[in-house]
Amino acid sequence: MTRISLAVSLALAVFLSGCTCDSATPGVRGRRDLGAELDGGHALDEGTIAPTDAHVRQDIGPDYDAFFVLDPPPRECLPDGGSGPPAVPPGGTPDCPDDKNRAGCPCYPPGTTAPCWPGLRANRDRGVCHDGTTTCEPFDEFSGRWGACTGYTLPAAGATRGAAACHCFSAGQWAIANLSPCFIDYGAGMTYAVSTYQDASGAPQCPSVSGAPPPSPMGPTWSTDTLNVDCQGHFRLCYTLKAGNAMTPSPSDCTVAQTCVEDWYDTPGATQTFPPLPSWVGASSSCAGQFATSGGYGEMSVQGLSIECDLIDDGSGAPFVFNRVNYCPLSCNTDPTAPGCAMCMSGGSGSF
Repeated sequence: MTRISLAVSLALAVFLSGCTCDSATPGVRGRRDLGAELDGGHALDEGTIAPTDAHVRQDIGPDYDAFFVLDPPPRECLPDGGSGPPAVPPGGTPDCPDDKNRAGCPCYPPGTTAPCWPGLRANRDRGVCHDGTTTCEPFDEFSGRWGACTGYTLPAAGATRGAAACHCFSAGQWAIANLSPCFIDYGAGMTYAVSTYQDASGAPQCPSVSGAPPPSPMGPTWSTDTLNVDCQGHFRLCYTLKAGNAMTPSPSDCTVAQTCVEDWYDTPGATQTFPPLPSWVGASSSCAGQFATSGGYGEMSVQGLSIECDLIDDGSGAPFVFNRVNYCPLSCNTDPTAPGCAMCMSGGSGSF
């Protein structure tokens, strides 16, 4: 029998979520409406509020429907399975909440600058989205009103996945230290895939093989891995090896093997060590043979629930595939310049 390790050195991938931006038009006393925060994915220009006879000392009236229905403070889904309202709900009034510093809302003292956010709370600080800046402008002799919010980034119009959508799990990295499978040819058309293991130097090695197929993995672990994403939550991450073309995947592509991990991710923007990916043995000899002969790809997918109770999936309840890693045929190990062998050893390191 022969053992061949398909060495690939990589780490993690692109991801994303969708965004539906609604607009609201709450009632306002003494000035034009301020509640319509998004219009087709773009912010409405709230303008600068200057004191005039029409609205001096008249604050914005609350519209509870606009606040709680169209832009509710996120709920919390906790590690223990419990859920509830946000730990620190925004103060102020529905139309002038303390957490957004909206144009026209009271402020003090004049001249103060502060972060502002004209979008939906669900998108704030997710993916490419970030706050702008506003200045407290003089309103009367006792107080000021926040001016226009400038310099912010909202979700891209029409974006449903990736950093531009600004939903939970739209930016980050799943880094896997070892993604190399081992293919063992027993002759007579029987080829089996089994996970490699990392030696003391971190290099992937095939396990010792003896006896009849299928082989056994070396120990319980295939690879260590880390996760760094933009929100807290419970995430199940899977790596699935399939025979086929990474650029044109098909539902009919056969699966060589799959290995998964899941855990609670605790600190947004911080690299957290996740449980190691378990070792594996491929069940299908024919699929392993197809992968070894023609190449394949590794799918990275996620499914979970964010701390703000957002489902993380593909929109239909199935795991969302956020990256595919290309594997070339095993023949490229001996002749990397042969046709079809370009980019065999690249593709894993990056961000989503």
